[in-house]
Amino acid sequence: MLTSHHPRSREPQQPVPAARGDVAGQSGHVLAVGEPGPRLDRLTRTLVSTGHEVTHAEPGDVSRQMRHSPPDAIVALDDADDGLDLIREVRAVPAGRALPLLMVTSDPGPTGVADMLRGGADDCVAETSDPVELSARIEAKLRRVPVPVENLLLDPRTGLYSQPHFLGELDRELKRVDDSRTGGVVAMVGVAEIAALEARLGPRVRREVAERLAGVAEKLGGVCDRLGWDDEGHLLMLMPGVDEDTARRELQNFANAVAGTRFVVADENVRLTPAIGWTPLADCPDRAQAVANARNAVEESIRHRDLRPVKYAAWMRGTHRRGRRTLATALRTLLSALSPVLVLLFGVGIPFVFYQQMYELGWDVGSAAYWVVVSGLVLSAALIVLECLFSLDAKPRPERPAQPYPPASAVIAAYLPNEAATIVDTIESFLRLDYPNELEIVLAYNTPHPMPVEETLREMARRDPRLVLMPVAGSTSKAQNVNAAVTRVRGEFVGIFDADHHPVPDAFQHAWHWLSGGYDVVQGHCVIRNGESSWVSKLVGVEFEAIYAVSHPGRTRLYTFGVFGGSNGFWRTDLLARTRMHGTMLTEDIDSTMRALHEGARIATDRTLISRELAPTTLKALWNQRSRWAQGWLQVSLKYLWRGLRSPAFTARQKAGLLVLLGWREIQPWLTLQILPVLLYSAWRAGGVDHLDWAVPVCLLATLFTLSAGLVQALFAWRLAAPELRRRRAWFWRYLLVSTVFYSHFKNIVARQSLLKEVLRDRQWRVTPRPGDKAVKRT
Repeated sequence: MLTSHHPRSREPQQPVPAARGDVAGQSGHVLAVGEPGPRLDRLTRTLVSTGHEVTHAEPGDVSRQMRHSPPDAIVALDDADDGLDLIREVRAVPAGRALPLLMVTSDPGPTGVADMLRGGADDCVAETSDPVELSARIEAKLRRVPVPVENLLLDPRTGLYSQPHFLGELDRELKRVDDSRTGGVVAMVGVAEIAALEARLGPRVRREVAERLAGVAEKLGGVCDRLGWDDEGHLLMLMPGVDEDTARRELQNFANAVAGTRFVVADENVRLTPAIGWTPLADCPDRAQAVANARNAVEESIRHRDLRPVKYAAWMRGTHRRGRRTLATALRTLLSALSPVLVLLFGVGIPFVFYQQMYELGWDVGSAAYWVVVSGLVLSAALIVLECLFSLDAKPRPERPAQPYPPASAVIAAYLPNEAATIVDTIESFLRLDYPNELEIVLAYNTPHPMPVEETLREMARRDPRLVLMPVAGSTSKAQNVNAAVTRVRGEFVGIFDADHHPVPDAFQHAWHWLSGGYDVVQGHCVIRNGESSWVSKLVGVEFEAIYAVSHPGRTRLYTFGVFGGSNGFWRTDLLARTRMHGTMLTEDIDSTMRALHEGARIATDRTLISRELAPTTLKALWNQRSRWAQGWLQVSLKYLWRGLRSPAFTARQKAGLLVLLGWREIQPWLTLQILPVLLYSAWRAGGVDHLDWAVPVCLLATLFTLSAGLVQALFAWRLAAPELRRRRAWFWRYLLVSTVFYSHFKNIVARQSLLKEVLRDRQWRVTPRPGDKAVKRT
């Protein structure tokens, strides 16, 4: 025992031969720290007896003694009042930061030991311990000299560069960029869920999350050759000598891989949302600016949670203020206001002048344009009829699931100021759903200010644990709400719904019949439930039957792929977690559809999978909704049409479908408008309207066939409609009349306007108001 030896002088002692079982030979220079007295004498004799050279220092004199005679290790007596002060004194000396420090205590209670270890001691041993144990502990520390993690090149747990060393590497790369202009990128990866994980599992998750992210990066390989981490748990990535396109592609692949992986963090299975911010090295004067820029970009990425790496821009700085409204902005506003005039100018005036001038030069282009327009109208009508015919033989839902029903989740995305009047009824309808396994209902919502309805929702959640309320701070879109929810859901598959939807009780059971049979997404049938509200809602009610009961099933069978329509759609959770939704797209549902199809996903359509929703009740609300849809489809067409036609992921039949869905739908509204300049040209060439021959057989047949397509579509919509709408035959006759003389032209006007809005970068999102509410503008 340390207390079993006789007192000796406190002067430095010569080592004595080690006893049998002790550590043989001289084992290094030890600085014994403590107040003079019997305890220090006993400690000294023990150290000498086990082969150590010993010098002494009193508390407060450690720094001087270490400079005078640098030790290999420090053994200090813990006094009740100044043990932690003594540890801080040792560690304050630069040379003392890396020296083994053992504390000898007379009262080794667990709390005191824990405090000393947290305070910086490397080990703590009881004063009553055997001398052999003390010597072995000293020798162990000498063989494995402790070094603070921040002083190591690589973190021993994660294998990553510590932050100081990563910044040193970044400094060297910045100098290389200055010297050679080879380019390069520094990226920072945060995790959107880190705050919630730390609150639930403790601070250890920051290191573990960085380690898990690094594991994915190392598995992927690529152009990132140096990885580090900081105390906030961010993964730091240095990508030297690469261009921005390559860096963006590599970071996107990394984000997709992380989102598609389930990790074990602090013994809990979790899904992570990587938030990646990056900045070119050439744009950074120093390492501090580079890291700050990447961190600002991470914060922007966390807002969207859509997996897209965000390049730093100056406006992301908190102190940055956007510049004054420029002349270009004012000009865009003016042109946007004049868009109807511009449509007529570009769609009618310029073509007419072109036909006229070409005729003067001897080229009858106008006559050729006439036959192009007629052919286009016939083609559009033929495609409508073809979809109707194929809808009759749409693939039926499997009668039984191929696998047992798994846990499932419903995500309801809501913007409360707009949904406050309907959200309680919606939640109650979801709580009545019939599903034979666990079904959680996640309300992911955003609101600019607290709403009285939130207390009602909290009370509902207290009564029924299936309801999970998830306010999404900082969200401004449905996409952000869904992205935030997808990492929290527990179900193997998830249904996505708008806040006015009431699905049928067995919706989730029937959706699993498709998903268990090899499909990745299934789109249901959205039925209007407020058709009695106005003539607009009646019109939309029938239109939705033409879309969801006829066009979607027919197109799915015709082209062998379906489309997710934004609500009443069911996804495998893993696929949705990898795909996410992009809030910058006005039709984030179609955008996510195209990215899922590029990944090889199978999307089914089921007209019997019904969910009832609310339609716009005014023409203005309908205009705003369809303007957003039309512009969103245009964005998707510009982004994915050419890429899809070149992609080996699609068959020839599917590429034909993409050409119709994304190409022809954008051409057709402008092609139909050419009727006006062609007629004006024909009248000009013939010498007046009264000289035109209107009885051309081919023209009459084409007109008759084009008009009949509307009749066929209305007939099929009635035949395949939901039962409650099929009883409303008058609605379908009214739809046929209004669609022929007004609504088809209305939708074409909206489509043409959307092109100009996209060119002018007018991408304002206007929320569709619920009945009785005013429209709420959201950007």
